Amino acid sequence: MKKILQYLFEHKTLTRASAKDVLVNIGKGLYNEHEVTAFMTVYLMRSITIEELQGFQDALLELCVKADLNEFDSIDIVGTGGDGKNTFNISTLACFIVAGTGQKVAKHGNYGASSISGSSNVMEQLGYKFSTDNGKLKNEIEQAYICFLHAPLFHPALKSVGPIRKNLAMRTFFNMLGPMANPAHPKYQLVGVYSLEMARIYNYLLQLSGKPFTIIHSLDGYDEISLTNDTKVITNEGERIMTPEQLGKRMVMAADISGGNTVEDAAKIFINILKGEGTWAQNAVVLANAAMALHCTGNFRSYDDAYNAAVESLESGKANQSLQKLMSIQ
Repeated sequence: MKKILQYLFEHKTLTRASAKDVLVNIGKGLYNEHEVTAFMTVYLMRSITIEELQGFQDALLELCVKADLNEFDSIDIVGTGGDGKNTFNISTLACFIVAGTGQKVAKHGNYGASSISGSSNVMEQLGYKFSTDNGKLKNEIEQAYICFLHAPLFHPALKSVGPIRKNLAMRTFFNMLGPMANPAHPKYQLVGVYSLEMARIYNYLLQLSGKPFTIIHSLDGYDEISLTNDTKVITNEGERIMTPEQLGKRMVMAADISGGNTVEDAAKIFINILKGEGTWAQNAVVLANAAMALHCTGNFRSYDDAYNAAVESLESGKANQSLQKLMSIQ
């Protein structure tokens, strides 16, 4: 690692193959925590290249526990995290609204590294049992239209990295990798990113994948549709700017979408929204993200049609039924 660090400190970048080798070796435990911390810090000081990101993705997908869910034409809704905004669990809630419409969801998630409650924190708090058992996951997606893939279980090689990320308490290149390393290889992907530069990189990588995708970035820095500002929306077809009024029928304030101070707070917000007891601002933000995900599948003529389907899922109680069903078969 010393040679690699020296190379990187000279402002050089890794090839795709070298980047893969480094991450594979991190997974094998060949470096100590100080070396790994130094390596991660390089990417806090400069931008990651596409080749480096591809190499890291190659390593993660090679090392991960496989999930065979290809028969379901599933979608993942995931943000990179690391935007420092501490919102409630918007993308995870959007997943249940999408599942409530009958669209299958394979949600890849993790504990919060730079936020109080990541998707895994809130799912665990609600009573979900993490598993890599393919039969269990298939049963969940068949009955509840959603299953949850807890990243540390599917990427055991990176176990040593978790505490380092938590101690750093800021975004690292692992935030960028999360959405690219879903072991279920979902057919559709909605990815929220924290910067326009990250949006450009994801656009390049997802174009190569050939799958239908949508990338979203709120222009005031959120890695999701926040409705606090305009949102950059990038798809296979191109890119555009959409207003809060277009996406959620209204604009909201940052304070309206805060995630609280504890995981318990986050879980309470989560349940209230799914029960139909969320504030108008909370509902609007979740519905906008769910609608964008549904629109990504190509099964709706327009964004407004997808939005109406999301509203119906929430207001009819189908989104909540999806959660209740999922918890009943744990």
